[in-house]
Amino acid sequence: PQWSRPEVWPLDGLVEMVPEGTDPGAGELALLHLGNNPHHLWLARRLAALSRAVVVLHDLVLHHLLVEMAAAEGNNARLEDQLRAAHGEPGAALARARELGISGRRDPFLFPARHALLASAAGVVVHSKHALAVIERENPGLACRSVPLAVADPGTVNRAAARARLGISDGDVVLMHLGFLTSEKGLQKILAGVAGAVAVGVPARLLLVGEGRGLDELRSAADAVGIADRVEAVGWLPLDLFAAAPAAADLGVVLRTPSAGETSAAALRFMACGTPAAVGGGAQFLEWPEAAAPRLTPGAPAAADLARLLASAAAGGTGWERRRNAARATYEAGHRPEHCAAALLDALSSLPLEPRRSASGS
Repeated sequence: PQWSRPEVWPLDGLVEMVPEGTDPGAGELALLHLGNNPHHLWLARRLAALSRAVVVLHDLVLHHLLVEMAAAEGNNARLEDQLRAAHGEPGAALARARELGISGRRDPFLFPARHALLASAAGVVVHSKHALAVIERENPGLACRSVPLAVADPGTVNRAAARARLGISDGDVVLMHLGFLTSEKGLQKILAGVAGAVAVGVPARLLLVGEGRGLDELRSAADAVGIADRVEAVGWLPLDLFAAAPAAADLGVVLRTPSAGETSAAALRFMACGTPAAVGGGAQFLEWPEAAAPRLTPGAPAAADLARLLASAAAGGTGWERRRNAARATYEAGHRPEHCAAALLDALSSLPLEPRRSASGS
């Protein structure tokens, strides 16, 4: 992991920092946060080597992680064994096809390969009722609990000041996207939604905060629908500006297709700032109140839904204020760090943590 300890560490005196390879002692357990990207390879390897590890699972698809592990180790036979363990012979055939250079965009979502890694876990913590049901159904006997996802509380935010810092005029109706820019984030539908709103007279503007890859393609697409002057990318913001930046938006958007079953930290950052976040139709997102997280119809109609929401935001009034209040209330109801930490401790205390067989040879 590319990380170095800061000179001033806020947990000094509260949490002991130990070397990466430290094994849990008697009465202790390892708590591993596992996501579906190559930054988590070292955690996947640690999980396979431990008998008392609880996984905080951030994605319901782990296929990409297994592929990255096989590539890093040059061991496609291991990938074949893991996909066979998770999905039987169809999974093994998929691994053999990959070795021949044959793969499909939706393969990881059809073959999520959760069991290949979770067979080593003594317990699992997830962030939604949907994820809880999936893991319990697939892994009988594996202790699993749901704990809300935490994001930092920005405190009282000044919306006018946040807009001013980002150069947003009072008359703009801002749709904001946070995080990495990828084809799966539905940016074509987002652009179409903004274009639709502009076409009916809404002074809509799209503000992209995050990684800048793919911006040339995005600008070309925006130009093609006549809204190049209504799209701006500001890249990653300094931490002191980032926390309050979602307050500058009238509406956030989280539209990932296909979804890995993740619970969106971006959506929660909007809600923490009192900004409603329009979400795709993933089951995990539908657990939030509609007032705080208005739904976007899957497929092409999502663009029309976005245009209607932007028109509603432009109209303002008590209806949009109700959405703002609902967004902040949803965050306060369970996503503050202190609430989530307490819930995690309760979950860990209730888990029957019997060591499970290591899946390192799977």
